Amino acid sequence: MLLLCHVIATGICCERLCFRQRQRWEFPLTDDLAPNRYRSLFVSDVHLGSKGCQAELFLDFLKHNDAETIYLVGDIVDGWRLKSGWYWPQAHNDVVQKLLRKVRKGARMFYIPGNHDEFARDYVGLNFGGVEVVPRVMHTTADGRLFLVTHGDEFDVVVRHAKWLAFLGDSAYTVALVTNTYFNKVRRWFGFEYWSFSSWAKLKVKNAVNFIGTFEKALADAAVSEGADGVVCGHIHHPMIRAMRGVTYVNIGDFVESCTAVAEHQDGRLEILRWNSLRTVYKPGAVPELTTAAKAAA
Repeated sequence: MLLLCHVIATGICCERLCFRQRQRWEFPLTDDLAPNRYRSLFVSDVHLGSKGCQAELFLDFLKHNDAETIYLVGDIVDGWRLKSGWYWPQAHNDVVQKLLRKVRKGARMFYIPGNHDEFARDYVGLNFGGVEVVPRVMHTTADGRLFLVTHGDEFDVVVRHAKWLAFLGDSAYTVALVTNTYFNKVRRWFGFEYWSFSSWAKLKVKNAVNFIGTFEKALADAAVSEGADGVVCGHIHHPMIRAMRGVTYVNIGDFVESCTAVAEHQDGRLEILRWNSLRTVYKPGAVPELTTAAKAAA
């Protein structure tokens, strides 16, 4: 509870303190800055509080994409990493501010805790700054399809029955992600886009590929048992939309390796959005806003 309240309270306080600073960073409306508007957005596995989090890319994504309803589908905050050592740079705080600002401007936002932010599961049913904490939710698309939305860790046998092994694996995974972060800093220095070395390496390991397949089947079966037309999940950092077992399986991906989210268009179509390069220059502590005229035009 203290961790969740601290994260949200910090974001709210900084939101107020930085109001004047944000005004100085207002930009005129251009095609590049006009946000894409969707019916729904699904984001997962941001892992704020970890060094592997691609916070600048995620913040850039939030600046350029809006929706009527936003689902935060687990592992948004990495409680496992924060317990082992506090890591919360300004970019991570800016993300919290931006999410809360979207709620204030009218977006409905659901927080579905995952295994890394499982501390939030103790507060299901509560509302923090307009963010509704729920264990899972059923989402109906514009074209009438019913989707089960859940993080997915409850279908991970290791997380459920051998948590110590999950922690051990997470430590090794963190090393890979830190390597991935520095690898991409070098790529950006040479002008290349983000590319996930850790994701590529993971898919070269046979056991990892087999695990992904088993996980996908389990989630598809869960959708069938709920009478849904599909499932939207995260957890395994492997973005995918495909038909299987008579339903539509959707994995959001993450903002650690893949840098992806899922958008629902106004007609109900679902699409994976890949955000592997910055569209604007990031200025720590100053989250650019559209001007009043720009908002009216949008």
